[in-house]
Amino acid sequence: MPSPYANLPSRAYWRSAVGERASLDPGDVFQPKFPITKEMKVTTAGSCFAQHVGRALRGAGFNVQDAERLPPVVSDAVATRFGYRLYSARYGNIYTMRQLLQLNDETKGTATPALPVWEKDGRFFDAQRPSVEPEGLASEADVMTHRASHLKHVRATFRNSDLFVFTFGLTEAWVHKETGTVYPTAPGTIAGAFDPDVFEFKNFSYSEIRSDFLTFRKKMMAANPDMKFLITVSPVPLTATASGRHVEVASSYSKSTLVAVCGALREEFDNVDYFPSYEIITSQNARGAYYASNKREVSSQGVATAMGVFLKSHGFAPSAPRPTERQTRSAMVRSYDASAGRTAAASRSAEEIAEDVVCEEALLDAFSK
Repeated sequence: MPSPYANLPSRAYWRSAVGERASLDPGDVFQPKFPITKEMKVTTAGSCFAQHVGRALRGAGFNVQDAERLPPVVSDAVATRFGYRLYSARYGNIYTMRQLLQLNDETKGTATPALPVWEKDGRFFDAQRPSVEPEGLASEADVMTHRASHLKHVRATFRNSDLFVFTFGLTEAWVHKETGTVYPTAPGTIAGAFDPDVFEFKNFSYSEIRSDFLTFRKKMMAANPDMKFLITVSPVPLTATASGRHVEVASSYSKSTLVAVCGALREEFDNVDYFPSYEIITSQNARGAYYASNKREVSSQGVATAMGVFLKSHGFAPSAPRPTERQTRSAMVRSYDASAGRTAAASRSAEEIAEDVVCEEALLDAFSK
């Protein structure tokens, strides 16, 4: 009897699938488990890289939900700065599975996050999405009013979803010691104040992340038994770590854990598929070309390659090429300055605007202060 490794497709062998593959050719890395149609109501959530996924799907004509819309006359730069048009609702980056589960429970009234409002310089912020109001609101009451409206939109979006797309971002988080409430950023970064007697560092384990997903999946399928899930892992390394390890080692641990969880979930459930965006971006064949000069942010070429693989695998052509980075940067800066009524000197940098992805670099402050 021949070896079980004989006569396998070329993608099964390292030499033919990787070693002999042309540089920057992503290869045959994704075979979808189930079809995704443009009629499906798609909900997106997760870490920074999930913004790219949602944008690519929307650009290809998929029915990506947007529960909290702004008028089209509002520029993308202004919308992005205030957390609009990034995901299917204005929840900002959701880095951990625990936070997503907590949000879903909050929409149903079965969870109430501790210390929901943070203050900074006399302005007030939603602790669960501190980046969406970059200048804060005038009072705690205003924050709670905004959140009640937000939760109503999130609940409707989640209930009406046919496909839930979630990008796992981190295993590390900060939680409220007494209640276990998890936050997207450490207190004292964007807003709030850090108190070691109140908050603690949490590095979620494989079993905890898997359990949280299973609970979330069960609750979502109670509303729609036919719901499907597309999960990915963000290839963006940690900005900083509170684990005590070197940040590169901590990033490897975090991403490896998330990839392992996703791989197991894909194998276990027919309605869960895993798209290997992480593997595409970090591939040895990419030679680092899919990262920006800071070796952390994913380059536009990397995004285009990963999402091109996804769309092609599902039988759709990628959307038309975007303007060059210089054209985009210039247009977005002009649009942002005009709409926000600011001078170029007071605006965000052109590089930040052109990136069009919100990744809270203020997280660095969590470990530098």
